[in-house]
Amino acid sequence: MCAQAGYAQILNAPEAAPNQTPPPGTNPWTAACASGSFNDYWANFTWSPPLVNADNEFILELSDASGDFSGARELARVDDMNTTFDFYFQFSLPTDTQGEGYRMRVRSTSPAMTSPASVAYPMYYLGVNSGINIRPQGQADMGDGTAQVCDGNSITLEVYNVTNPDTYQYNWYRSGTLLADKGSSITVTQGGMYNAEIDYGSCSGSGNTLSNLIDVTSGSSLGIAINPPAKNALCPGETMDLTANITGQGLTYTWFRDGNPITPPTVNDDTYTVDAGIAGFEGDYSVEIFGDGACVEQSATVTITNAGNFTVTRTNPATVMVLPGQTQDLSITTDASGADIQWYRNGSPVSGATATTLTVSESDTGNYFARVSLTGGACSATSIDSDPTSVVVPASLEMDIAYSGAYAACTNTDIVLEVSAIRALDGSGGSTDVTADLMADLAFQWYRDGTAISGSTASAISLADISENGSYHVEGSISSYSPASNTLSVQLRVDELITISGSETTVCGPSDPVTISTTTDLTGSSFDWFRDGVNLNLTTPSIDATTPGTYQLVVMRSGCPVPSNNLVLNSLDENLITLDPGTDIRIPEGSARTVTASGGETYRWMDSNNIEISSTSSYSFTEAGDYLLIATIGGCEVARSVTVSYLDTFRVPNVISVNGDGINDQWVIPNTYSNRPEVNVIIYNEKGEEVLNENSYQNNWPSSASSFPKQNMVFYYKIRDAEKVLKQGTITVIR
Repeated sequence: MCAQAGYAQILNAPEAAPNQTPPPGTNPWTAACASGSFNDYWANFTWSPPLVNADNEFILELSDASGDFSGARELARVDDMNTTFDFYFQFSLPTDTQGEGYRMRVRSTSPAMTSPASVAYPMYYLGVNSGINIRPQGQADMGDGTAQVCDGNSITLEVYNVTNPDTYQYNWYRSGTLLADKGSSITVTQGGMYNAEIDYGSCSGSGNTLSNLIDVTSGSSLGIAINPPAKNALCPGETMDLTANITGQGLTYTWFRDGNPITPPTVNDDTYTVDAGIAGFEGDYSVEIFGDGACVEQSATVTITNAGNFTVTRTNPATVMVLPGQTQDLSITTDASGADIQWYRNGSPVSGATATTLTVSESDTGNYFARVSLTGGACSATSIDSDPTSVVVPASLEMDIAYSGAYAACTNTDIVLEVSAIRALDGSGGSTDVTADLMADLAFQWYRDGTAISGSTASAISLADISENGSYHVEGSISSYSPASNTLSVQLRVDELITISGSETTVCGPSDPVTISTTTDLTGSSFDWFRDGVNLNLTTPSIDATTPGTYQLVVMRSGCPVPSNNLVLNSLDENLITLDPGTDIRIPEGSARTVTASGGETYRWMDSNNIEISSTSSYSFTEAGDYLLIATIGGCEVARSVTVSYLDTFRVPNVISVNGDGINDQWVIPNTYSNRPEVNVIIYNEKGEEVLNENSYQNNWPSSASSFPKQNMVFYYKIRDAEKVLKQGTITVIR
């Protein structure tokens, strides 16, 4: 119990309580044995006033299996029992709970206090609550429930049907005696009946996890073997005894062939007779023994073979097709030693055919096999026939021709046609590619539009002139076969270069067209002019273009369109002509300023009298006046006006006299500010009212109609551009 200064609550240790789930129980639990099917427990808690705070919560906590609360785990929490001094907590065990020494306590949050710990309780969560299985380590399962310890060695028994078996402790038993081992496996060095269960401590009886039994016996290895047999190869009908090297000790023997038992376990059955008259007698023989004081032990194998059992393998396909003028080889392989070979055709021996290979020609069709017979010894009557082979010739031949390389009608100026495939057809519609076999042996004849082409007798034909356009096929000849190919159409276009050119590269406008023409003679030809791929429906040898775009001439030659080059006409972009530093030039009188033009092909500078003063891209101005630049781009002219003025040598006046004498009657400001659209001039009267607000001020204030009622009236002005005030001050008007 934790106490605070002064009078404080008393929290009592929680106690196990009867189950309060209706109908409530009468006896408190003594051990918590939870599982997936039941995990509902109650604890009784009492405390004494004064009352806890209104926001208080009571928390039921669980220690570890040794009673240590340093890592306490919350089991339950309530916030509605702050005026109830005796109540129950309902909780479930965490699934990793395993131990005998768990304790509980209760902690309050407001004020913070902790009760004494409860007495220790066994608590287990039964993750497994059905029988477990054990087996000898290395086996797939428990097998026949037996195991053996030989020659003082050991074996390991293990639990194998529990998920994460190392998370539990176990009770291992030998013939009913509890052993000290607690892990999921145990090392066994002596005989006995072994089994195991999960150690749930006080809850073990609730787990029902007792395993199967493994009967472990102990003994010694005797070194069993089969005595070397008189021979290892038997002819059909022969017999031979196999004898174990250990006899007369009352042992039980089991004989095996190829790992399978061929006799039942029999006492003193130390000999087995191999009978070659029984089919399948050949194989690997061994013997297994066991008995009192002897380990189960199996001998090394002894191999017995069938001296009359050999193999004959056909190495050619089941059907062999012999092509015209060629031969094919039929062949077999055999592992028989010193055997005779005889080939048969349609059931009759082939004279002189006694080797593993037989060569056949197109006249030797039929069904073949090879018979291999042993010679000499007891096995001389044995013979084996190979799988049969059917030798056939093609029912017919067929050919394909194809374009060699890419081809499109009216695109290619030349093309090669070639034999691309030769196939042999059997009588059932199956085909075999024999291109490589017959290409060199076939005689060819090419045809155009059904007429033989003189001298065209190769497997390919080259076409390079429009006079050769037409439909082509080829016919072959070999032996009694005359295959004909498919037909391909060839339409070549004339190998002609048609060039168009324009009088200029830039379209200046409708009044100044660009003439497009060609050096190709179009007399008697059908042709079309195109702009940006659209037919202009013009049939003149040359055209006048007033619209920018990509122009092309297409001439029909022998049914194929022959396109010219593409001629691109650009539209005039006057913005390409630029002047540096600009078109409004101000210079001090008596000085010079150079203006440079760019973007054109030629330049002409003209003065105000339209007299050319320069033909270079730059001109240095020394006198004020209006000038004109004429630049050319692709045959088009672009004009730029240039104004040159002298810089002012006076300041903004602050006094004017409007007496009508023509002298200083108006407010005239320097050219730096006047007549400029980007400069804003504002004049205010003495009341702050605007009397003038304009851009491009014309030096014309006050107007003749203005009247000034008082002598020496004062006005205010501001001169500004878009960003800042350039000048400001007063203007005194003397009348």
